[in-house]
Amino acid sequence: MNPKLARRRRTQSGFTLVEIAIVLLIVGLLIGGLIAPLSSQMEQRRVSDTRRVMDEAREALFGFALRNGYLPCPAISASNGLEDRTNNSCNKRYGYLPWATLGVGRLDGWNRLMGYSVTPEFADSSALFTLRSARDITIATRAPNGQLTAATGVNDIPAAIISFGRNGYGATSDQNTIVADAGVGNIDEKTNLQSSGTALIAREPSDDQRAPGGAFDDMVIWISPNILYNRMVAAQRLP
Repeated sequence: MNPKLARRRRTQSGFTLVEIAIVLLIVGLLIGGLIAPLSSQMEQRRVSDTRRVMDEAREALFGFALRNGYLPCPAISASNGLEDRTNNSCNKRYGYLPWATLGVGRLDGWNRLMGYSVTPEFADSSALFTLRSARDITIATRAPNGQLTAATGVNDIPAAIISFGRNGYGATSDQNTIVADAGVGNIDEKTNLQSSGTALIAREPSDDQRAPGGAFDDMVIWISPNILYNRMVAAQRLP
């Protein structure tokens, strides 16, 4: 056989470097196109899991109040989920959700501990709270123009639960390490970390540090005093 013809056939039977590069580029684009939707689906799953865990915790708080006539204190620590109580009073009014006392999950969808704030008068176990018991937690949100506006009545909420979201700024991980701030503009998230726990913010998530209140992905739910009172009256725990 002609050597030149044999060499030509061997060359034609393989792939050129250009063809291989094109194939690799196409495969990379396909994989990249799949990764983005998959990442979005996983994030949505974490959000859904967090909502479920938080809703279960809120229901557990209602049940605790119906059984005991008061709300639990925050947890003792990140590793001890029993409520931090001495005699009739709480040792703190803001901290971790007392998961062990409530019998609920310890972590949100991002495997971090959830926060919890409770009005002291509702957590005082010396006497059953009443319709006249003072509440001191206020939840705010951001209006379309960026201004803070009321999401609840002022000083009207008995207790609230907080997940610190995807970025987890200020949260404690399942390894009991605190997540550092991911940016300088997380103003509203910093509000949710105040030790007093009386002013909390719940708003739509945003990755924009320049947005009013900064980047935000916290999730906040609370106990409506009206629902709490309704359940207490229906169970004949309140007149």
